Amino acid sequence: MSDLNRGIMKFDGADKPAIVVISSVVVLGGILALVIWALKVAYVVG
Repeated sequence: MSDLNRGIMKFDGADKPAIVVISSVVVLGGILALVIWALKVAYVVG
């Protein structure tokens, strides 16, 4: 069992590269969206 198949990722195949990449893109995309939103609200950029 790999380290990626522990914690909240308790399902078979949680350590597959495709699932890890998709999860990373979703998380990083959400963070990027929040940063862009915060900059637009705080500094009226764009």
